[in-house]
Amino acid sequence: MTALFHADPAVLVLEDGTRHVGHAYGARGTTLGEVVFATGMTGYQETLTDPSYAGQIVLQTAPHIGNTGMNGEDTESRRIWVSGYIVRDPSRIVSNWRADESLDDALESDGVVGISGIDTRAVTRHIRSAGSMRGGVFSGEAAALAEDEQLRLVRGAPEMAGLNLSAAVSVATAEVTPATSERIGNLAVLDLGVKQATIVNLAARGFDVHVLPQDVTIDDIRAIDPVAVFYSNGPGDPAASGDHVELLRSVLDDGLPFFGICFGNQLLGRALGLGTYKLPFGHRGINQPVLDKTTGRVEITAHNHGFAVEAPLEGEFDSPNGYGRVEVSHVGLNDSVVEGLRALDIPAFSVQYHPEAAAGPHDANYLFDRFRDLVLATRAATPTDHVPESPASEPPDRAESGHEADDSGHGDTN
Repeated sequence: MTALFHADPAVLVLEDGTRHVGHAYGARGTTLGEVVFATGMTGYQETLTDPSYAGQIVLQTAPHIGNTGMNGEDTESRRIWVSGYIVRDPSRIVSNWRADESLDDALESDGVVGISGIDTRAVTRHIRSAGSMRGGVFSGEAAALAEDEQLRLVRGAPEMAGLNLSAAVSVATAEVTPATSERIGNLAVLDLGVKQATIVNLAARGFDVHVLPQDVTIDDIRAIDPVAVFYSNGPGDPAASGDHVELLRSVLDDGLPFFGICFGNQLLGRALGLGTYKLPFGHRGINQPVLDKTTGRVEITAHNHGFAVEAPLEGEFDSPNGYGRVEVSHVGLNDSVVEGLRALDIPAFSVQYHPEAAAGPHDANYLFDRFRDLVLATRAATPTDHVPESPASEPPDRAESGHEADDSGHGDTN
C-alpha cells in the first residue's frame, strides 16, 4: 500500500480555473472528466465499479473512505470505471476480514488517478452552485505542469453533453445467466453499463438473462425469442443514443414488455417522444428520496444520473410518438425531477434510479417483482405465447465481461 503520509503532490483543476492542492492517491499521472459528487457514506466499491460512472471524476462527500478495502465479491463489473477519484481522508489501514487489497492499491492497479487531502466539502458546495463541470487531476510529474497548461488540458476535454459512451462499457458478445427460480423465459438485456446485482435480481425472478451488446439489432433480439426486454443503466447523454431509441421503438412496436432503469428510463422517455435535459449537478448516492405515486410511499433510493426526462408531473398525457397514454410514476422529492415513467396502453415502464441497490438501500427492489408480474400478465393475455427453450446448461465464458453469475445478492457490506 502506498504510504499516505508521504504521498506525491496532486492538484484538482476545474474548468472555471478553481484549483485544490492535495496528495496523490491511486495511480500517478493525468486524468480528465466531468467532476461529480456522490453522497453515499458506504458502498464505495460498488460505486467505483458501476459502469455508469465512466467518463466522470467522482468526489466522495463522506470524508473517510477506504477503511474496508476492496474484495473480490462486491464488484459490479469487470473493472473500476471512474475516470478519477477524489477523497478527503483515505484510510491508512484496511480493517475488514473480507478485504483482498486496499482501495489505494486497487486504484493504482486499474490506472485510476486520484487525489486526497483536499476540502471535498468546498468542492461539493462549488459544484452545487456552479454545476458539474470538466476537471482534471494531475499527480506525480503532471502536478508540476504549468497552471495554464493544466487548465488548457481540462478545457480541451469532451463535455458530457452530447457524449455516447455505451460502446466503451458494453459486453462484446452475448452472455447468458440462467434463471435461479421457476423459469419464465428469455430476457433480452441491452447492456449499456449493466451491474452484476441487476443480473442477479433478474435471474432470481425467473428470467434466463441474455446480456446483449449495445449494438444489437431488433432481429438479434427477436432471435432469442424473448418474453421481455430490459434496458440497463449506463453513462452518457441520452440525446446521443438515437440508435438505442430506435431499437426500443421496434421493441415497443412488437408489443414486448419493457423495463428500463436509469439510462434506460431516459431512453424510454425519448422513445415515447419526450425530451431529456442535463441536470445542474445530477443525483449520485444511495440516499435519494423518491415518491412512488402509485402507492404514496417514499423510498430511499440509489441514483447515478446527470440527465433527466421532461414530462408533466401530474396527470396522464399522450405519447407524442403514438404509444398511447403515459404518466410519471415516480418523482424525486429533493428537486421534483421525473424519476419514473409508466405507459398505460402498452406494457412498458421505467425508473430513473437503481432498484438493484448495490450497496443499498433496498426500498425499490419490488420493481423487479413488478416487472415479472407485468411479463406474466402480458403472457396470460396472449395465449399463443410459449416459453422458449432454456439455454445450454453451461453458459458462455463470462471472464471477459466480468458479469460473473452470482446469486449471493452482494452489495451492502462496505
